[in-house]
Amino acid sequence: MTDPFWARHTDHGRYYLDPATGELLPSVTNVIGTCVAKERLVPWAAKITAEWAADHPDEIRDHVGADRAALIRAMTGAHVAITEHAMDLGTRVHAGAEAKVLGAPVPDDSEAAPYLCQLDKWLTAWRVDPDRDIEAAELTVINRTVGFAGTGDLLVWLRTGRLRRRQLWLIDYKSSATRPASSVYPEYDLQLGALRNGETVLLPDGTELPMPRVQRAGILNLRARSHAFVPMPANDATWNAFRNLVPVARWLHDAPTTHPALKPPPWADEPTTGEAA
Repeated sequence: MTDPFWARHTDHGRYYLDPATGELLPSVTNVIGTCVAKERLVPWAAKITAEWAADHPDEIRDHVGADRAALIRAMTGAHVAITEHAMDLGTRVHAGAEAKVLGAPVPDDSEAAPYLCQLDKWLTAWRVDPDRDIEAAELTVINRTVGFAGTGDLLVWLRTGRLRRRQLWLIDYKSSATRPASSVYPEYDLQLGALRNGETVLLPDGTELPMPRVQRAGILNLRARSHAFVPMPANDATWNAFRNLVPVARWLHDAPTTHPALKPPPWADEPTTGEAA
């Protein structure tokens, strides 16, 4: 899956080019990634490193004392390789999901196929007719007032609630090879709350359309053998939390990483009062 048309990669993560003003606006996930601590990643990386060490005793023995730098690279690279593979798989799952809901050819990908099979099951269970119910896929929204942009995975009409009325849902796909299908992170709600409050939809040709009135938001967790559809609040409290993060993220991105150090004052070498000359 290619990047959204107006997305731009910068030294501070993904931004979006606003074609109307030429301004670069931080992406929703960039804002969240900058401002929300990933405390769980440190123990996870330590666990992966320890597992690698336990599984490679011979390699450790061969490198100790001989090539310590190579051993450190191998050990620290273990969690990086897993992370990169998970990100790549997630990208391929999203590409297949986009093609599937739009009726386009789905790339042949044996690793992503089980996840897309779960998407098929979800579409069938909710009786989604692509021609009737899919409003948009991979839609880029922009909010100039707050100053951000982002891309949502799916806008779809579903019959939900006690009266089973058609409601417009904003849905984000999440894939994982290890997490339970029912699990979500608080950051997911921030993401949906932000996208729900886009002011307009930005098309690849620069045309803008009014942002549809999204009534509900949720996460569709896709796993190789299961899936779960988890509604998220994406309410006013969520929106207030996210929009207060945007200026923080932009400040952090623009803040200098070095400052000039003060030199000792001219009198530093002079004797203090009471000292012998």
